Amino acid sequence: MRLQKATRCALFAILELARDPERQISAAEIAATYGISVNHLAKVLRDLARAGLVEATRGAGGGYRFQGNAKRVTLYQVIELFEDVAPPRRARPEAGDESEIGRALSRVLAEIDDIAVATLKSITLTTFLKIVQRQA
Repeated sequence: MRLQKATRCALFAILELARDPERQISAAEIAATYGISVNHLAKVLRDLARAGLVEATRGAGGGYRFQGNAKRVTLYQVIELFEDVAPPRRARPEAGDESEIGRALSRVLAEIDDIAVATLKSITLTTFLKIVQRQA
């Protein structure tokens, strides 16, 4: 699955903030950590704030703080803010889809999409951060 740059920025930011929900982190600090554009990240953080996942504090010493339940927020919930993750259901069959192999291929590809969505829905931020800790 390929994710857009904004989605990857959102995941970097939300996971960094969820590591320590009490800590306030500036957009510049997150951007420097992950080598991403501060301007692009600021737009993404605004979207995350609108979704109620982060809280912004303005002014000197301001920054962002995770606001939510990391045990309940899933990767899917973050990704769906920036991506159309619903598996595509074609209204019209494509060439070859009416054949026996074409129908079987369509079913297999739809199942793969469904598995990917189910997997993303099953991984919470806490679960992901535990994976990161184990790899460290």
